[in-house]
Amino acid sequence: MEDSIDRHIAYWSRELADLDPDLEGAITRMQTLVAFLRRRREAALKARRLKGWEYDVLWRLRSTGPPYQATPTWLAQALDTHPATLTSRLDRLEESGYLTRAHDPSDRRRLLVALTDKGHAAWEGTIGDQAAAEHALLAPLTGDERAQLSALLRKVAAAVEAEGPPLMPPVERP
Repeated sequence: MEDSIDRHIAYWSRELADLDPDLEGAITRMQTLVAFLRRRREAALKARRLKGWEYDVLWRLRSTGPPYQATPTWLAQALDTHPATLTSRLDRLEESGYLTRAHDPSDRRRLLVALTDKGHAAWEGTIGDQAAAEHALLAPLTGDERAQLSALLRKVAAAVEAEGPPLMPPVERP
């Protein structure tokens, strides 16, 4: 079985004598598959008339667990976004009906941002589209092969994380 990446490697192997075809194949396949999934994500967002940053805010709120709310300060930190930028984004998401902002009943000085039913529905629909794309991508693999692939990638990710910060931002309640 040959793919376009094999042809890419064959070409560059002629140009670069020390090219490691297994290394090049693994890296290039990971990069192109991630790009493929990114295009699928963008299509799912477009179908729901969401921008990437809008989905990211909804995802972060959803990650907090019931009652799916957080302070703007926590959201700005979790999204690595300047507070003024986040305020503008929250304004637009609130106007669109995806979230609400209200004073914290236990401390009226604090503001809480919460998902609305529309926000939940938008997140759930988009994550469902992404899950379908991921299942379709790995459909050629058996369950054991998917587990093996996951274990091998976990080993690589753990080695990277041993040298620096986590690759995935923490999902935790604010």
